[in-house]
Amino acid sequence: MVLSVPIIVAGVIVLYLLNCIKVLREYERGVIFRLGRVLPQPKGPGLIFVFAPIDRMLKVSLRLVTMDIPPQDVITKDNVTVKVNAVVYFRVMDPLRAIIEVQDFLYATSQLSQTTLRSVLGEVELDDLLSEREKLNAQLQDILDKHTDPWGIKVQLVEMKHVDLPDTMVRAIARQAEAERERRAKVIHAEGEFQASAKLTDAADIISRNPQTLQLRFLQTMTEIATEKNSTIIFPLPIEFLRSFVSEKPRTEKS
Repeated sequence: MVLSVPIIVAGVIVLYLLNCIKVLREYERGVIFRLGRVLPQPKGPGLIFVFAPIDRMLKVSLRLVTMDIPPQDVITKDNVTVKVNAVVYFRVMDPLRAIIEVQDFLYATSQLSQTTLRSVLGEVELDDLLSEREKLNAQLQDILDKHTDPWGIKVQLVEMKHVDLPDTMVRAIARQAEAERERRAKVIHAEGEFQASAKLTDAADIISRNPQTLQLRFLQTMTEIATEKNSTIIFPLPIEFLRSFVSEKPRTEKS
């Protein structure tokens, strides 16, 4: 019975030591609080010892976190109400600050992303919101990164996913786009007419210097329309064309 006490004590110690062994993955770090004070360096990865109950460990993942920002009601600078959602990519760079400086860094980052999205997009007009997404994404990323840096978090990318417009605004944008296309069509048509008139002027100058050119053009046109046998074609015959077939004889004077 006396010999069994040391064996029991040794067994308890062995079980305690085995219970103190923790294994952290490559992307995990353990922030150790020893008697309430945090150790200067996080533990891991690999095999570590956590001596309970004097030690308490909190695991922190260093992998890239993808956080979805739910749709936010945003009033733009020109008083248009839209719904915008986005996604934020960030990772923990300093596990100690992520645990000590903020209570829940995931929740805090989510709330900060939502408020920043509303405040930044509320300062731009609807046209800029739709056409300058890359610029706004970079601005959102810069603001979030500055605010989360004291928490040991690095915001790497912010992307707006969808902008939900009201039906009335969708119809107004469609009418605007249609009017813009009509304007471009009219401008292109006017430019074509201007270029055609310039070419016709050049052609008229050439024909005026050589009248036979008009006759050749007349014959070419007749050849083209002669292929259509199911219609009657009335074509004006220029006098200059007849003159080339009539030889003028000199008149004899009567004595």
